Amino acid sequence: MTNELLFSYLILFLPLLAFVVNGLFLGQKSAKGAAAMGIIGNGIGAISAVLLAVSYLTSNVAPQKAVLFEFSFLPFKAISENLSGNIGFLVDPLSVMMLVVVTFISTLVNIYSVGYMRHDRSAGRFFALLSLFTFSMLGLVVATNLFQMFIFWELVGISSYMLIGFWYHKPSAVSASKQAFILTRFADSFFLMGIVLVSYVVGSFDFSTINALSMAPFYQETINIGIATVSKASALVLGSILIFVGGWGKSAMFPMHIWLPNAMEGPTPVSSIIHSATMVVAGVYLVARLFPFFAICENTLNLIMVVGAFTMVFAAVIACTQKDIKRILAYSTLSQLGYMMFSLGVCKIDSVVAVTGYTASTFHIFTHAFFKCSLFLIAGSVIHVVHTNDLDKMGGLGAKMPWTYWCALISILAISGVPPFSGFFSKDEILLAAFQGQHYIVFALALLTSGLTTFYMFRFFFLIFHGDSRSEHVRGHKIKEDFAMTLPIVVLALPAFLSGFMAKGLFAKFSVPSSLNIPQLVSLPEAKWIPFAAIGMAVVAFCTAWLFYASPKATIPAKMQQTLDETNRCGLYKLIYRKFYFDEMYYIFVRQFIFAGVARVCRFVQDYIIEGIVAFVVWFVHRLGDLVRYAQGGSLPFYLGTLIIGLLLWRFFGQLPL
Repeated sequence: MTNELLFSYLILFLPLLAFVVNGLFLGQKSAKGAAAMGIIGNGIGAISAVLLAVSYLTSNVAPQKAVLFEFSFLPFKAISENLSGNIGFLVDPLSVMMLVVVTFISTLVNIYSVGYMRHDRSAGRFFALLSLFTFSMLGLVVATNLFQMFIFWELVGISSYMLIGFWYHKPSAVSASKQAFILTRFADSFFLMGIVLVSYVVGSFDFSTINALSMAPFYQETINIGIATVSKASALVLGSILIFVGGWGKSAMFPMHIWLPNAMEGPTPVSSIIHSATMVVAGVYLVARLFPFFAICENTLNLIMVVGAFTMVFAAVIACTQKDIKRILAYSTLSQLGYMMFSLGVCKIDSVVAVTGYTASTFHIFTHAFFKCSLFLIAGSVIHVVHTNDLDKMGGLGAKMPWTYWCALISILAISGVPPFSGFFSKDEILLAAFQGQHYIVFALALLTSGLTTFYMFRFFFLIFHGDSRSEHVRGHKIKEDFAMTLPIVVLALPAFLSGFMAKGLFAKFSVPSSLNIPQLVSLPEAKWIPFAAIGMAVVAFCTAWLFYASPKATIPAKMQQTLDETNRCGLYKLIYRKFYFDEMYYIFVRQFIFAGVARVCRFVQDYIIEGIVAFVVWFVHRLGDLVRYAQGGSLPFYLGTLIIGLLLWRFFGQLPL
């Protein structure tokens, strides 16, 4: 336990130390020194996370929970004697897995950033913010209670805001950072209300207490929630939905999805770490962490399933038409998050809860982190060479960037669910969970989306690496892959290929929320045909993408400028390419309704009513003061006149005899 305690301190506080040192000292003096500090801090944290995982998973207590340290941060004795906001370090299979993923990805992104930010004058500030972001996510992952999670949840939000808007000289980056901040804060307000409601009913913030609840005792007790008096069981269901809304916004589920693609305005390393293993996964992690609580709340898991399934299909359809390579990957992330989210939602059949979906979701978090981080870093390397995000101006990079080419192929095969790559194992489990849960429509949509994923990812691959170059810059120059940028891509290709083999048995053994009695659905058919159906969809989608974009008779790359011109496309294509006009609707809503409507009314109330009342009170008090000063001026006729007038008023109106 002593070694594990040391590892916990190193994991959590070394990124914080790197942020402080880089932010106050090294960042302003030496970008290389700041990079070294970030790499060393996160690297030691990653090694400590691996050692902690090995120590924990090989110990006799696994897969039980352990709190390595905890102290009271803020007691709430006025509400409940036992209610206290604590800061601690929780170790269980879910947190251990996330610790390894976050620290490993963060270390590689720091190494990659050495090459990517080499000529940026603000690189020191970038490495400081990157370490703050890592520290915030790690604090969220190891939280022992909702109070601690919310603190680090908000730290993740503010650090992502600063990273997305890192190039603040670009109006688009500033707009994207504000959009991400506002939308996630909107969702977080519901999250906070849910925390207050649940903790008040339960009398505790602790995950262990909340996840061990039984609804039976709460049906007979009532609580006043301001607008109505309801049973405590109903209040808990409402609280579970409010808490889920926080994860809904953080994981950018529809319709709060628009901030995530726009967050691509930040540096590519930021996009990589946000989309692979940190910020957007936090919403899925929240649902997984409170899964036993959500499972006992009526219909909450059904809501999670519907939101996740719709987001999965919606984002995959949009990704098929996008030309910006980072936006393709952004919508791909949205689709994969939908997979993870609905997998948690399909676990309930009537009153029975199955473990398959929970295990599959957490497994997909693990595998997705590696191949999605790799794909974003590959996109950054391509942009670094071509100096554009536009697919129109790419092509022919396979021979010029061989390491990047093969790593991209491995990651794309993984996300497409092709065996034996990692994504095949986790996505197959998700499909099986939907089928075993008897959610056949969701299963069909997931199977269809797996084909769409293969199509748009190989479209991405063929238009970048195959065919003739459509860039004058690439044709006229010799391309050399940057070692600092290529090394993390190569390293990530290994777990993108092997992590499915490594973790499949591990997740089946350890990824079970132990506080809930969850039976395996062994009586249901194994559905051994599902992997073959998924592979068949992938083959059809691959052949379609090859026919359109890579075959000798392919016409789309040759007519790229014409065919991707919106004026030559059908209405449906335009609708999808414009992302169903959600960005435009958002801006209309914000500018016309919020700014021009609600904000203008609020401004009128403030200027003419609130400030008008204040101004009137000030004027009235001044006039009273003037009257008092005039009355005390020492004029005898004025005193006699007011005395006589007062006596007369007293006589006639006061009904008092003289």
